[in-house]
Amino acid sequence: MDTKMSGRGTRLLGNGRGSHHRAHGASDETELGRKIMAIHETDERGIHVKPVLSIIEVIFYRATADLPGYSPAASLPQSLDIVPHDEKAVHSAVALHDMVELPTRTISAISCEIFSKCSAGVDVNTIVMDILQLIKHYNWDSKVVLVLAAFAITFGEFRLVVQLYSSNPLAKAIALLKQLPEILEHAAALRPKLDALFALINEILDVTKKIVEFYDIPRSEYFTADSPEILAAASHIPTAVYWTIRSIIVAATQILALTGMGIEYLTEPWELSSLAHKLNNIKGHLVDLIERCHKVIQKRREDETFEALVRIFTVTHIDNTKPLSALFYYNDGQPPLYDCFSKRRVTTEEYRRKVVALFITDLDSELPRGTEYSILQQMYHEKRQSATRAQSQYEVVWVPISDYWTDEKQVLFETLRDQMEWHSIHHHSVVSSVVTRYVKEKWNFAKKPMLVIMDTQGKIAHHNAIHMMCIWGSLAFPFSITQEKLLWDDMRWSIELVADNLDPNMAIWLQDNRHICLYGGEDINWIRKFTRIAKDVAIESGITLELLYVGRSKPKERTIKSVIDVINKEGLSRTLDWNLIWYFWMRLESMWHSKGQLTKPEDAKKDPILLGIIAMLSYGSSDQGWAVISKGVGEMVKSNGEHFLKVLAEHGRWKMREEVLGFVPAMGEYLNQVHLEAPHHCTSLILPATGAMPDTVSCSECGRLMERCVTHFSNSMHTNLMLSTKRSYHFTLKNRGWDALVARRVPKRRMRLLQKRSFIRELDRQGYAMATSDGLVEVQGKFKLENKEFEELRDNMLLEKVLLERDQKKPSNLRRN
Repeated sequence: MDTKMSGRGTRLLGNGRGSHHRAHGASDETELGRKIMAIHETDERGIHVKPVLSIIEVIFYRATADLPGYSPAASLPQSLDIVPHDEKAVHSAVALHDMVELPTRTISAISCEIFSKCSAGVDVNTIVMDILQLIKHYNWDSKVVLVLAAFAITFGEFRLVVQLYSSNPLAKAIALLKQLPEILEHAAALRPKLDALFALINEILDVTKKIVEFYDIPRSEYFTADSPEILAAASHIPTAVYWTIRSIIVAATQILALTGMGIEYLTEPWELSSLAHKLNNIKGHLVDLIERCHKVIQKRREDETFEALVRIFTVTHIDNTKPLSALFYYNDGQPPLYDCFSKRRVTTEEYRRKVVALFITDLDSELPRGTEYSILQQMYHEKRQSATRAQSQYEVVWVPISDYWTDEKQVLFETLRDQMEWHSIHHHSVVSSVVTRYVKEKWNFAKKPMLVIMDTQGKIAHHNAIHMMCIWGSLAFPFSITQEKLLWDDMRWSIELVADNLDPNMAIWLQDNRHICLYGGEDINWIRKFTRIAKDVAIESGITLELLYVGRSKPKERTIKSVIDVINKEGLSRTLDWNLIWYFWMRLESMWHSKGQLTKPEDAKKDPILLGIIAMLSYGSSDQGWAVISKGVGEMVKSNGEHFLKVLAEHGRWKMREEVLGFVPAMGEYLNQVHLEAPHHCTSLILPATGAMPDTVSCSECGRLMERCVTHFSNSMHTNLMLSTKRSYHFTLKNRGWDALVARRVPKRRMRLLQKRSFIRELDRQGYAMATSDGLVEVQGKFKLENKEFEELRDNMLLEKVLLERDQKKPSNLRRN
């Protein structure tokens, strides 16, 4: 038996293989494609290929699964399941009968072409071309499905005889005539060849499905005839159809050998595997082509959706349900939002006739400890306490934004959501990638939390109302830009705006028109001196002076609490509680953002409110003392601690003017003289590097433009912007290779190191030196040269010495700017 099988192995297909080598050894795929296209007619006919293909899949699975003595576990896809595919076949057959009548004559003609010419030993390539001529009017996916259907019928008949052989006399009679008992007797020995056959059939099915999948793509909607994907398909798919049909013919010869010609005519496994490998490569190209098409379609659809979203938010609606539905959508039709307090899902309909505040954030475990979260939490608590008032007719919806989601992020999302009292999205999938893109591009969301306000008609009333909420609380309702402008129009720079009743006695002080002094800093010695002399001056002037300590911005809790304890223990003044100190400075920062966004650049340098805010934040950025004083809601004077202490100590020099002008105006007049006479003191202003920032900021003390730099804090969620008026020392050097150098402060801990190494080389090694196109070099360190260190470097000629090491030439024209 083995001799028969090996001796007559592939005599039938030898011509085909020889022809194949001759055809493709001397020609290439391009020539093959040209011949295939010469047969194809432009009058494309089609069938409903998908239901037909479903039935074909079931036939091939059952034909292999029911072969006695053979278990094709290794050769069949694990995803196939008998029962579901049988049910699928039934439904497909019903649908097929209702939709279209199959071209059974064509299928029969194809079957005859395959089996008659294979039996006659006709060249395989010739058979393929004859079949393509037979189905030349059909489109490409229909071509391959029709040929596969013809083969499936024969394959299915073979399966039925094998399955019913032992129980049905008719099947047994047919099997005897086809000599199937001999085949079944040697089924185990035939396993390698059957494995190769079934593997080839699987590849045939896969390639066919990919061809069908490509033609299921809506090409006319998203592609033109010149699109790269369509041109690639026109080049690749005809040859894919050719090789699939050729593989079907080779597979058909194996069934012919099993059912009539004899198992000695079965093709060797390696030849079938080689053909399967060819199809696998073709499948890879088809998969890549389909993925490219889907990416193009997805991009086009996302762009269309994005433009639709833009249109939705540029028109006025009857209510806000349509814009909300555009932002949040569940494919399963379930409510997309979630009430975190009552633990229930809610629809967008529940927000009708309500202002909606979209709390858009990054997904961060530190979110509950952030400033914005705290502001919103306080506001929402007030809303729940007075749910029926007009200012409470809004709802907050948390919308976390992330470029990608993991199981860990989903757990974090649910953990954070469970801590909230307001509403949230139910699941991250309700926010599509298009909405995420819209939020980033149109609402300028980056990482920092923001509160976007949608009014009752679905219009975006404010792109970030968190700052006006922080400043005015419920008075900011309905949180629109218009309301924000109206509130600022009613404001003037006064102690009332700054303090905002943070102290329970503030309203009484203002009502009684008392003199109020806010002061801060961390220098307890300065605080002792200041409060003592301020009280003495108040007694001398016969005024009632209320002193209130407000700390500093970005405070260290332990330090500020220690200062507060000393002030209270020694009875120096009243103090804000630690939590209110944090809120006081946070509110000032919100004023900076709110007022800064509404003020034109040309008006920023003369706006008293904005200038006052900058001054307060400048003082709060330092640990040194400072003070601001006012009579009721009248004029305020402010200054750093040193100047303020000097003015109070020299009270006798301006006391006479006090009788004419009043206490605060007279102090302000004398303070201006002190500013002019005293040497300039460097000030700094530390702000979150987010939101709208002016191009330039002037110093509150001297009016000079402040230098900008960025600082990072490891214990903070945000990057800060630092503005400083510290001077730099400039040295003009006429040297070979360097025309100028800007030297910055050298820390004392590095002085010894710099004395041993070249100044230029060392800073360059640290990444501080930067060469410009015109030959200038600027040392861009975060340090500055102070007077003492400048004198030391200049006297020791250290700068000249190290530059000589570099250029071997003494620099000239050393000067200080």
